[in-house]
Amino acid sequence: MAVTLMNPEGLPKPEVYRQLSVARGSKLVFVAGQVARDAEGNPVGAGDFAAQVEQALLNVDTAVRAAGGTFDDIARLTIYVVGWDAGKYPLLGEGVARAAAKRGIDPLKPITLLGVVGLGEPDLMVEIEATAVIE
Repeated sequence: MAVTLMNPEGLPKPEVYRQLSVARGSKLVFVAGQVARDAEGNPVGAGDFAAQVEQALLNVDTAVRAAGGTFDDIARLTIYVVGWDAGKYPLLGEGVARAAAKRGIDPLKPITLLGVVGLGEPDLMVEIEATAVIE
């Protein structure tokens, strides 16, 4: 496996993500921010934050697979959330869990979560980008 995830000694050990990824490999894959759109570009999960998180993660997985990798090859995720507040944590977790169950993936990556004012289109509530390393 090209990516090893860990919570090293001396740092907090969160349950919902890992603090560090160590990547070894020859192919770097930078996945553009993925949003709640299906393969034809149609909106998914209008007004449903958990559904939008799920679709965005499924799209990230699809993109990494197209590059010859798997979700395990993802070294880090950046999540942009419109109007972030702590009340959205349960819905974020729900969307992540649903995507993980559908694809059989372990979503616990180093994650940076950013609250933003808006995204590229007014119906979008979340956008997720990824960096993967493939051997």
